[in-house]
Amino acid sequence: MSQSKPLAQAVALQYDQGDLPRVTAAGKGSVAETIIKRAQEHNIPLYQDPELTAVLAQLPLEARIPKPLFQAVAQVLVFAHQVNQASAAQTPPHPK
Repeated sequence: MSQSKPLAQAVALQYDQGDLPRVTAAGKGSVAETIIKRAQEHNIPLYQDPELTAVLAQLPLEARIPKPLFQAVAQVLVFAHQVNQASAAQTPPHPK
């Protein structure tokens, strides 16, 4: 009996201040790998929460996050903000 590795699953979120976060991409397997690769290419922080990912992946693309998920998604956004702030603090200023 072979043990197969479960397919990767990923969801991309977008948050614009003054609006609700929304799902901009979701997928499993090779689609998930592409989402993750693109995030890495653009230095977008990756947050791993398989249960939240599974719930968010059920939402239609461009769907705004429903109220019951606000707290969980807020934790993701806080994490991303903290990673971005730490990264910015380590980046030397550009010469003028």
